[in-house]
Amino acid sequence: MSVSKIGAAVTALFVSAMVGGSALAQEAAKAVGAPQPKQLGFQEAASPVMERLHDFHNILLWTIIAIAVFVTLLLLYVMIRFNKKANPVPSTTTHHTWLEVAWTGIPVIILLLIAIPSFRVLYYMDKAPNPELTVKITGHQWYWSFEYPDHEGLAFESRMIPENEIKPGQLRLLEVDNRIIVPVGVDVRVLVTGADVIHAFAIPALGVKKDAMPGRLNETWFNVTREGVYYGQCSEICGTGHGYMPIAVEAVSKERFQEWLGQQKQAFNSNGSAPRQVAEAAAQ
Repeated sequence: MSVSKIGAAVTALFVSAMVGGSALAQEAAKAVGAPQPKQLGFQEAASPVMERLHDFHNILLWTIIAIAVFVTLLLLYVMIRFNKKANPVPSTTTHHTWLEVAWTGIPVIILLLIAIPSFRVLYYMDKAPNPELTVKITGHQWYWSFEYPDHEGLAFESRMIPENEIKPGQLRLLEVDNRIIVPVGVDVRVLVTGADVIHAFAIPALGVKKDAMPGRLNETWFNVTREGVYYGQCSEICGTGHGYMPIAVEAVSKERFQEWLGQQKQAFNSNGSAPRQVAEAAAQ
């Protein structure tokens, strides 16, 4: 093969990779709260809770790095200072009171310092003091059902879109036929329960993860800071369909949310049941 042909082939491969990469980037941009290819770390925070969890994670990360560096330097010092060649006559000391106090007390102090921001985040993410919207979520084998008790009992079910029905721009194993629609900038109280076995309602970008237990009503909350679609999954092994219970939350403006509510209530009154394809109705 000539040099020109090799160059042309490499150029074509480079161009196709760039086009494919831009297409993936465009798809990812549509889904704000979704895992990205080759992603490291958390998804970008989209709620006050997740922002605080990011900050707490950074505190732990730098604490761990500092401890690891200190221990590594200490080991190197001991290996150099107290090896057989540098220290042929070892010390016969068996106890050192202040050293034992230090290596016991310093870790305790570190844990106490970590506990302060930990408890702050824990209590902050417990409950919303004055929620403006309530959504009741029930886990089933293997789908979710959602209810808006503040809005005439509006309720619908949400199931994963099969792989052979996925449309361009939709995410495999994450897209659903009915999304949870919520307004941005509103404290949303989430009531979680299970209908059969233990499930877990989890949306990483919103900092939400709460077990759905039969016979028990657990509570959490979130406040979405910007419009977009945020994906999650059941994070409790609940049977053979565990990997096929995705969650999609679509955050829209307050005006669009009210329009969507009006559409759903009208359809509910005329049909006696909430219509399918809620997400499509909200996107119009």
